[in-house]
Amino acid sequence: MSTSGEQIERMLALVPYLQSNEGIPVEQVARLFGVSPAKIVGDLNVLWFCGLPEAVTGEMIDIDMDALESEGVVFIDNADFLPRPLRFNAYEAASLVTALRTLRESVAEEDRRALESATAKLTAALGADASVANVVEVMVEDDETPVREQIARALRDGRRLHLSYVVPSRDERTERDVDPLRLITAEGRLYLEGWCLAAEGLRLFRLDRIEHVRVLDEPAEPHPGVERREYGPRIFHPGDDAQSAVVALDPRASWVREYLQHEEIGADERGWALLRVQAGDADWLTRFVLRADGVVRVVEPGWLAERVARKTRDALAAYDDDQEAAAPSRS
Repeated sequence: MSTSGEQIERMLALVPYLQSNEGIPVEQVARLFGVSPAKIVGDLNVLWFCGLPEAVTGEMIDIDMDALESEGVVFIDNADFLPRPLRFNAYEAASLVTALRTLRESVAEEDRRALESATAKLTAALGADASVANVVEVMVEDDETPVREQIARALRDGRRLHLSYVVPSRDERTERDVDPLRLITAEGRLYLEGWCLAAEGLRLFRLDRIEHVRVLDEPAEPHPGVERREYGPRIFHPGDDAQSAVVALDPRASWVREYLQHEEIGADERGWALLRVQAGDADWLTRFVLRADGVVRVVEPGWLAERVARKTRDALAAYDDDQEAAAPSRS
């Protein structure tokens, strides 16, 4: 059962689609929108009474109900005030661009061209707002190695893997057989998600910690009863090399909270929010703050704040040098 909010979203997308596809069968529309034909007919009955504020009867959206009832096809008119589907706002589109950039590193080579095309089109559509997406730096370790190639082969052929895997927290190297399920990207690293036979459970293996991998002749079991996890940017707990810091956040930059694991701890004298954040390492956090263009400021630790300030000064000095070099000489 759909909510009224879902119905409104559907109708806002439905109008421009029907304008571009006059005479389309209602069953086809229903399949496209993932609902029953009866729901589409219900939407059309509602749209029939919609128009601009203070519109009179002749200015309402016009649905050819005779064609709908007798032929099962949809014709819509007088709906030019809804000429196209709703657009993403800047931050929604930036989030999608970031997701596409990240996904690129964990898909098969033959799928990358389509992803790159979609990313380019969405970035172009952002226009001046593309800088919002560029603040977020997507860094995924380069794992174009035999390890990744063997994992991709096992996934393609449905084969079990034997891994030699390093566990830094226990300073040990383990040997285990794994039924691979998928490659995922999280926090700039590639992971293999698979069923570990030794642990008898679902596990994640960082590719850069796999010393050796061998594709076995034995077929991998699909494990259909295993509940697949949804991994977000904050699913992993910081490791021993994580960098903790307190940052001040400009009120205009609430989007930053989506990209940093954080705890709200108050506000400073200017009204900027104070966040205690956890990042992969100091280098990553330094780059993030520099790319945020002044809307994020490091408060603690002092050495990290000084590091960011020094890199900012260095960048400005380099810019000034470039400007002087480019300036015409005076005789």
